[in-house]
Amino acid sequence: MKQFGFLFPGQGAQAVGMGFDFYLKNQAAKKVFTQADEILNFPVTRLCFEGPDTELVRTKNTQIAIFVTSMATLESVKLQFPDLQPQVSCGLSLGEFTALTAIGAISFEDALKLVQIRGELMEQAAESNPGTMASIIGLSLDDIREICNETGAVPANINSPEQVVISGSVDSVKQACELCEANGAKRAIQLKVGGAFHSPLMKSAEEGLKKALQKIRVSKTNIPFIPNVTGEVVNEPETIRMLLANQLTSPVEWVKTMQTCHQMGLREFLEMGPGSVLKGLARKINSELIVYNINKTEHLEKLNTMMLEGTTNAS
Repeated sequence: MKQFGFLFPGQGAQAVGMGFDFYLKNQAAKKVFTQADEILNFPVTRLCFEGPDTELVRTKNTQIAIFVTSMATLESVKLQFPDLQPQVSCGLSLGEFTALTAIGAISFEDALKLVQIRGELMEQAAESNPGTMASIIGLSLDDIREICNETGAVPANINSPEQVVISGSVDSVKQACELCEANGAKRAIQLKVGGAFHSPLMKSAEEGLKKALQKIRVSKTNIPFIPNVTGEVVNEPETIRMLLANQLTSPVEWVKTMQTCHQMGLREFLEMGPGSVLKGLARKINSELIVYNINKTEHLEKLNTMMLEGTTNAS
């Protein structure tokens, strides 16, 4: 059987209608949505399928919705390919919780409740400490760091060699954008986000998540997990707990994460969940990294063809 790394998306990948295809055609996916509704006593399924978008994009809602949709996608894959085991499991920001659940380090119920708490804490922190984020394209990380040091903003997501997201107060991000463009950035785009995520303005959320993490079981697994904070393989439960909390105020080292995967000899990955952000980033990080999106049932059919033929002719 072909071998893949598993990748799971983070906040921003959401879209009204996500997961509906799997829900209609796959009993494993339907079970995930039904369980989520029951565990949280909250209409996650309706939110994913019907929105409205104004509610879906709220941090406390979208994180639950993306996690559940990603898990439903994963369970659909597992139902069709029960022997498929990831060579590594990684997730972008929120996606770390899916990545850990996928390899059995955290139970589905515990992860779902943690994601709910995480989203609520981050939304509360954003209300108490307003801020924003911006995408800087075409400027080196060293230059961006220097500008951030000058303005008070911070690098938040090192997504690719060409794209870094910065975070901080509204004024600091605005000033940093202006300086980045003055210093040669191709573009500096202010993002429509709910707060200054992955910055010191999320400190209260980090503290709250630390407390919540102490109440759940994190198991050691044999499948490598690469956290965002370090970009290196970690498998000790206490370290994982610490890094899940620290991630809220630390940059997402996605370039380093994918470079570590490449160094481990991995070349092919399945991106399971809404959107195709991680596929695009992988291509920019290293052209040898190939990511296949699984966000529709037709993608399962393509994956099945690949498995039968032993080829990688899927998109």
